[in-house]
Amino acid sequence: MNGTRMSGLMAALVIAIAACSPGGASSSPAAASASAAGAASAAPAASTAASGAALKILVDMKGPGGGNPFWAAVEKGAKEAGTSSGVEVTVLAPPAESDVPAQIAQIEDAISQGLDGIALAPTDPAALSPIVQQALDAGTKVVFIDTKGENKGVTFIGTNNEVGAALAGQYLCDNVEKGGKVAILQGIITQSTGQARATGSKAAITKCGLNLVAEVPAEWDKAKGQAAMEDILTKNPDLKGVFGSNDNMALGAVEAIKNAGLTGKIVVVGFDANPDAAAAVLAGDMNATVAQAPVNMGKFGVENLIKLINGETIPEVIDTGTELVTKDNAANYK
Repeated sequence: MNGTRMSGLMAALVIAIAACSPGGASSSPAAASASAAGAASAAPAASTAASGAALKILVDMKGPGGGNPFWAAVEKGAKEAGTSSGVEVTVLAPPAESDVPAQIAQIEDAISQGLDGIALAPTDPAALSPIVQQALDAGTKVVFIDTKGENKGVTFIGTNNEVGAALAGQYLCDNVEKGGKVAILQGIITQSTGQARATGSKAAITKCGLNLVAEVPAEWDKAKGQAAMEDILTKNPDLKGVFGSNDNMALGAVEAIKNAGLTGKIVVVGFDANPDAAAAVLAGDMNATVAQAPVNMGKFGVENLIKLINGETIPEVIDTGTELVTKDNAANYK
C-alpha cells in the first residue's frame, strides 16, 4: 500500500471516529431530544399530535366567562397555559349553568372534531357521564375542573368545596350569637359542587348551635339569590346570618338586605372571592367570602391534559385550596 493511499485511509478513519464520539461538537437528533426532555422535566412538554400539528384542547366551563368573574378567571388560566405550552386551547360554555343539553352538544362536537383533550366543568355530572364516556372511548383525554364528574378514573381538579363551605359556616358561628337564625342559599343541588357546599356549611352551622331556618336553592344566580333572600326575610325578619354558596347569590342577598334596611344587622358570607365580592367586603356590605383559585383550575386543567396525552400519570384529585377572605385580606382579591 503506497503512502498516499495510507494517508487517505487514516484521514477517513479519524473522521469516522470523530463522528461517532459522544463528545463531538455536533449534536445528533437523539442528543437534541434528550436535551429537550431534560429541559421539560419541570413542566408539561410542548406537545404535538401524531400529525405534527399542535395539540387541540377544549376547556368547557359551566358558565360564560363574560358573565361571571369566576369563569373569566378559569378561562384566563386555561388560555395562558395553552400559550405557554404551545397548545391550541378553545374555551366554551353553555349559555347558562343549567343548560345541560347545550354542554352535551359541545362535547359531541369536540369528539367529532377529534380533539386531543377536554377539561370539563360538568353542568350536571350524571347527565354528562355518557358523553364523557364516549370521549374517553374515542381516545380523548378528559379531566374534570371545578365540579367532580361521575366517570371513574377521571381526575378532578378544583376546590374541596365541603372544606371551603365549612370555613364559611364557621365564620357565621364565630360572628352570630348561639341560637341565632341563619340561612343558606344553595347552588344547583344536583351538582357535586352545590351538594358539597350545602353539606359543609350546614354541618358547621348546626354543630355550633345556630338555628338554620332556611335552605333555598338559587342556582348560582344573583337575581335568584336576591329573590330567595327577600322571601327568607319576609318569613324571618329577625334573621342574623346568611351563607350564599357563591358570590353571585351572596351579592343578591346583599341587595335584598339593603332594600329591607337591614345592612349591618345580618352577617353575609359568600364563596369565590371574586372582585365584586371583595369590593363588597371592603365596603362593609358583605362580611366575608371564601377564596378559590379559578385561574389555577384552568391552568392546571390544560397542563394535566398535556401530561395525560404525553402518556404520564396524574393524581386522581388535585386540590386548588381555599382561604377565608375578610376585610383584612380582601384587597388582595379586587
